[in-house]
Amino acid sequence: MTAPLFFNLRHFVTFAAGLVLAGLLSACAGLPGLPGQQANSGDAESQGSAVRVATPWDAVSSGAAWQHRTFPGKTPNQFAYLQLDGRTAMSVKSSSAASMLRQVVSMEPAQLNALRFSWKVPALIADADMALSGKDDSPVRLVLAFDGDRSKLSTRDRMLSELAYAVTGEDMPYATLMYVWCNTREPGSVILSPRTDRIRKLVLESGPKRLNRWLDYERDIRADYLKAFGEEPGRLMAVGIMTDTDNTKSTAQAWYGPVVLGAAK
Repeated sequence: MTAPLFFNLRHFVTFAAGLVLAGLLSACAGLPGLPGQQANSGDAESQGSAVRVATPWDAVSSGAAWQHRTFPGKTPNQFAYLQLDGRTAMSVKSSSAASMLRQVVSMEPAQLNALRFSWKVPALIADADMALSGKDDSPVRLVLAFDGDRSKLSTRDRMLSELAYAVTGEDMPYATLMYVWCNTREPGSVILSPRTDRIRKLVLESGPKRLNRWLDYERDIRADYLKAFGEEPGRLMAVGIMTDTDNTKSTAQAWYGPVVLGAAK
C-alpha cells in the first residue's frame, strides 16, 4: 500500500539532524489544518523548532504528521495548502529564508523501490550554485534521509554528527539524498554538498526550459542512492520538501504535489 508523504556550521548540523527529529524541539505548536492556511507559528520558530502540521495526507499515511522544521537564526518559509491547476499542492514562498516540511518514516532497504512526486517552479534563483557554500540555494528540493554504517564516516563527519547530537539530541543522518533543480548542471549530475559529502544532490532539471509547468517524477530510490553514494542504501528515516534562499538573499516560489513511496498501480 502506498502512502502520501508530504546552513554557518551550527545551522547546517541543525538542518541535518532536523530531518530525523520525531518530536518538538521547542514548546510551541501550530495546526493550520485547512487548505490555504500558512504553516507558520510565529516568533517561536525563529529559534529553531519543529511544529506539528496537519495535512490532507495525514489520514492515509503512517500516522506521523508532517512538521514545519525551522533552523536557528533563519527566517522560515511560508507554506500554504491550495488547489493549483486542478491539483492539491503545497505552496512555498521563500525570501532570504530556509525551512522545510518533513515527515519521519521508517522503511528498511528491502522496502525501498519507487518514489513519486511532482513540483512546479516559475523561476530559478539567478545566483544559486549548490556546489558553493555561499550560494547553496535551490527553488525545490525533495530530501531523503538514510541511516547506515556510521563506522564508515570520516572523522570530520563523525564530529559533525556529534555536534548535531549536542545541538538537537539527534544524530546527523548517515546519508542525505536530495533531488534538485540546478541552474546549469546536466540532469543526472551529482553535486556534493560543500559542507559534507554525506549530502549529495541528484540533478533532475537544469536551466529554464521546463519552468512554469507541473513536472511529475517516478524515481527508483535504490538506483539513485547507488548512483549518488556508490553503495546500497540503509533504512530510510525521513522525507522532506525544502526551498531555500538564505545564502543568496533572494526570493523564490514553488509548488509541490504529494510525495508517494511506491510504484504507480
